[in-house]
Amino acid sequence: MSIDIRLANSRTSVPELYQTDDPGNIVTPGDIITADTGFMRGHGTYMDEDCLHASVAGSVERVNKLISVRPLKTRYNGEIGDVVIGRIIEVAQRKWRVETHSRMDSILMLSSVNLPGGELRRRSEEDEKMMRNYLKEGDLISLGQGTLVKVSPSLILRRKTHFHNLPVGASVILGNNGYIWITPTEHVEAGETGGYQTNLQPVSRSDREAIARLRNCILALADQQMLLFDTSILYTYEVSSKYNVKELLKPEVILEVVDLVQQRLELEGG
Repeated sequence: MSIDIRLANSRTSVPELYQTDDPGNIVTPGDIITADTGFMRGHGTYMDEDCLHASVAGSVERVNKLISVRPLKTRYNGEIGDVVIGRIIEVAQRKWRVETHSRMDSILMLSSVNLPGGELRRRSEEDEKMMRNYLKEGDLISLGQGTLVKVSPSLILRRKTHFHNLPVGASVILGNNGYIWITPTEHVEAGETGGYQTNLQPVSRSDREAIARLRNCILALADQQMLLFDTSILYTYEVSSKYNVKELLKPEVILEVVDLVQQRLELEGG
């Protein structure tokens, strides 16, 4: 992956507007994002000499005419509709306190969760007494067995769905808060009815290897500041097939694999 890291004031050309879906849309402070005055200034940007500049290092995002820069390293800021993965840190009165990689802890109300079996009714005093049977301190809010990967929230590409059953025997949940859960696909399908019936059946060796490879692929993409979404992860998994799982932790292998993935994304417009 080739990135121009010269200081902004040493660059003489005015670039075209960065494309939101381009996995390489990384800017540094002072970079000119666009000279088009028809756009509005969002977070992480400022106007100077009729050009919109980046005030932080990060990825360019555009919503209609609003342009902003999402910092590469930042704590998660929740938005309505976000998919998040969290860990229970306290059981309180009719609520759980949840760590979600954000500036403040999150609250999960007892009235907001599905009861065992998906039963729909008003929560009772008995339900409150059973809260630790559902979720207790240290529990990860997830589907059955799997592994958790933590990355910068800025690397998670926002899409309509963040739940993906990949054709490799495993599924991923890409939390907007930078927490990624990887689990065998059969465990996701078994948990579709709702409730708290955690699947603790043994995971096959092939599924464990697929989960471990996905984990290392995600870490490789994050190491090279590549946006994480279903296509980029699947491409990395496919490109990595000539290496064993442990080799994917080597810096030279990471560079080679991610470079091939970026070429494929650019070629196919991924």
